[in-house]
Amino acid sequence: MSGAEHPEPETGPILLTGGTGRLGSALRGLIPNLIAPGREELDITDLFSVQQTLERYQPQVVVHAAAYTDVAQAETEKVLCWRVNVEGTRNLVRAVLKCNLHFVHISTDYVFWGDKGGYKEDDPVGPVRNYYALSKLAAEEVVRVLPRYLIIRTSFRPSPFPYPVAYHDLYTSQDYIEVIAPQIALALQNLTRIPYHTLHIATERKSVYELAKRTRPDVRPASKQEAGVSLPEDISLDVRRWKLQIALLGSLSK
Repeated sequence: MSGAEHPEPETGPILLTGGTGRLGSALRGLIPNLIAPGREELDITDLFSVQQTLERYQPQVVVHAAAYTDVAQAETEKVLCWRVNVEGTRNLVRAVLKCNLHFVHISTDYVFWGDKGGYKEDDPVGPVRNYYALSKLAAEEVVRVLPRYLIIRTSFRPSPFPYPVAYHDLYTSQDYIEVIAPQIALALQNLTRIPYHTLHIATERKSVYELAKRTRPDVRPASKQEAGVSLPEDISLDVRRWKLQIALLGSLSK
């Protein structure tokens, strides 16, 4: 590895899917000159649209943040969830294979069963708790056919916490978007220095209720049994690999 102090991404032009989503919008404010076509220009469920967009912008990196993320609704909108999360990812991978680009896939902690927590990047994934988790796990496996890829597993919330209740019996490493997005931006801007194919970017283990109270003191505790969809007990991630990378990036920039 070798270091540099440039704020621009070392990897050249970055094309972002899902640029109007929560994470995509945050990344657009953090990374200069990020290319983020709207859905009318880049429809990931249409292979021709994907191919045309890559040809138009000639990026060196594709960051795939577009996703169907409504865990409960996915149980009744399985076709749409699969079309976006799996078929959309497959279209991007097919196009990227022909261009030899670096592909960054934004994934989720839900690829794990979620009974013990502290999951490491190389821990076995599955079995899945719900259909959303199934679609994201399948998407990860599609991405792994690429020669140059990074899968970032993460989880984030808008701030303040958007709901009047929060689960006291669901443990997680997720955090607010203003905490997670800068860390993902750091990884993207130093992509050539990261020697891994999978990386967990999150924070410390806590209950969703504990997280919610940081930005919404009046939030009420609730049980995940009330969710109407199967949810994990402890989906927290081991983030030591990412912490080590942050320390290395800091030392290299000095």
